[in-house]
Amino acid sequence: MFRGKFETTIDAKGRTSLPAKFREVLAETYGDDRFFLTRSNPVRLADGAVSYGLSIYPHKDFLALEEKLKTGTGLGLSSAELAAVKRTILVPAVECTADKLGRVLVPNDLRRGAFLEREILFVGMLNKVEIWSQAEWEKVSRQDEENFPTDSAALAELGL
Repeated sequence: MFRGKFETTIDAKGRTSLPAKFREVLAETYGDDRFFLTRSNPVRLADGAVSYGLSIYPHKDFLALEEKLKTGTGLGLSSAELAAVKRTILVPAVECTADKLGRVLVPNDLRRGAFLEREILFVGMLNKVEIWSQAEWEKVSRQDEENFPTDSAALAELGL
């Protein structure tokens, strides 16, 4: 499982380093250092704006996601929603492998869409990793505070 938050940078050419902890999870848990890099799910902010980061999916998990999205059967999505998910997540996806030093090249279109300029964060989200610009992460974190369920039976069930 991917856990933790790591601050790092991305250079002007779009190169950054995948944290060693996350590279270890890919190798040890998934047995494959390949992964897919794509847009994250959009986060709707209180002011109506939408924020995006990037998502890293282990290779086999992304292929399984593609299979589920092929027909969309049983997902409970309308045809318009299914098309939107495909266009948002599948279309921009690129297969990647970190080099020997852990560096990854983030394509220009993905970098621009997620506002990745210099200071970035890698965030472990259990079965995937998200990449955020510092500024977008702050917006999303504020929205998460608003969305956090209080006095929830689900939280009690989780022991939180």
